[in-house]
Amino acid sequence: MEVRILHVYPDLMSLYGSYANIAVLRRYLEGLGCAVTVETLAPGGDGDISKADFLYMGAGTEGQARFAAEDFARFGPAVKEAAGDNAVMLFAGTAMELLGKTVAMAGGEVYEGIGLASFTTVQGKKRLTGDVYGHTELYPEAVVGFMNKCAVISGVETPLLSKVEMGWGNEAERGPEGFHWKNVFASELTGPLLVKNPKLLETVAAAIYARRGEALPLERPGDEWAEKGYAVTEEQLKKRVES
Repeated sequence: MEVRILHVYPDLMSLYGSYANIAVLRRYLEGLGCAVTVETLAPGGDGDISKADFLYMGAGTEGQARFAAEDFARFGPAVKEAAGDNAVMLFAGTAMELLGKTVAMAGGEVYEGIGLASFTTVQGKKRLTGDVYGHTELYPEAVVGFMNKCAVISGVETPLLSKVEMGWGNEAERGPEGFHWKNVFASELTGPLLVKNPKLLETVAAAIYARRGEALPLERPGDEWAEKGYAVTEEQLKKRVES
């Protein structure tokens, strides 16, 4: 299988090692026997959204996200059409905010997202940080990560994490977090989310295969260190939740 990955604004939106999400997905797919091509889209550049099997945008500062929104607006219709056609996408950190209707910055400026979803974002001056331990309806294992944001996101109807036992959600502490619709995955958890959560990596890969009408091969590549890292983190965060 040939898989085309489109990495949107890799230099602009690249905080917390976000690029590693692309690296680990590519390695996983190649381990399954796929021929993977990674293309990049820079601000002002051209990219064919319709031909992407996987579209990704990482985290940036609030100012960088504001700049990204100006350029990303021209791709809004194409992104929404591709999402409706079950193209697989991941938006990490502040990139998630660009999917909604509007973003209100701490200084009072309000700018528009692409309107893929109806939620709205209000950024404040206080940063919300801390470990996150939650669950998604996509699989039984816990999702782990770290939150560093200043935004409250209201009106998400289909969160990625339906239950957060520890940490900040979209609107409040221990509230639902992220956004998930069809094959669009979004979360403000920082860093390489797919590296930290091997089961989510598998889920994203399975979505790419399913869009082609195929199931993941029974024999799948494993990453011993990623699995051990996840196990240690999950165990420690679970203890804190239960204490």
